[in-house]
Amino acid sequence: MKAMTDFWCPPVLSGRPRPGRLTMRPWLLALLAAFLVVCLGCGKPPMLVNQYLLEYPAPVTGGKTKIPAEVKVDLFSVAQAFNTNAMVYQPQPFQSQTYNYSRWRANPGNLVTDYLIRDLRESGLFQAVFGTDSSGKYRFKLEGGVAEFQEVDAADGWQASLALTVTLLDTTQEELPQRVVFQKNYRVQEPMPEKTPQGLAQGMSRAMEQISARIIHDTYEAARQRTAGR
Repeated sequence: MKAMTDFWCPPVLSGRPRPGRLTMRPWLLALLAAFLVVCLGCGKPPMLVNQYLLEYPAPVTGGKTKIPAEVKVDLFSVAQAFNTNAMVYQPQPFQSQTYNYSRWRANPGNLVTDYLIRDLRESGLFQAVFGTDSSGKYRFKLEGGVAEFQEVDAADGWQASLALTVTLLDTTQEELPQRVVFQKNYRVQEPMPEKTPQGLAQGMSRAMEQISARIIHDTYEAARQRTAGR
């Protein structure tokens, strides 16, 4: 009679999930999570941010004799409160806010510098006008800073407020006191047609037009006297 021997063998793991139990691989979970994030964002359109520039004709300065001298305009600095592309407005004293979905196309320092260079060239009053990146030779140099560039909401209306500080230097002079031709502050508050970013851009354009005309006039008269030996 043969002896019967029972051998116990462990169950073979086939890798298949047990009935009633759901398993999912990590990469599939990550893919599903990404898909859900995309779907949640599909219902909201992207926010449109409007960008604004200054727009005004170059000041008319006819009837004057061209000065045989070159002028270079350095990049204007900006006060920290306005050193941003955001469109700043003051709803009431001691407060400062910005428009959410509207911005200046460039920093106020770049805007003021670019338009002043354009206006000086259009005036035709100087032998040449160089920008910030030019290496050409020049006698006079304009330096400046933007002290204010904002909308001011007052009880009697809304105004675009622009304030600049400008210094004209004569580079042919070695001593600083003789090199400084003038240093002046310019400030204009121009009424806005409406309390909107568009209205601010329109008011700021007219303010820059007025200040640019004053700077060109003062620079011309001061440079004319220097070149004439007075």
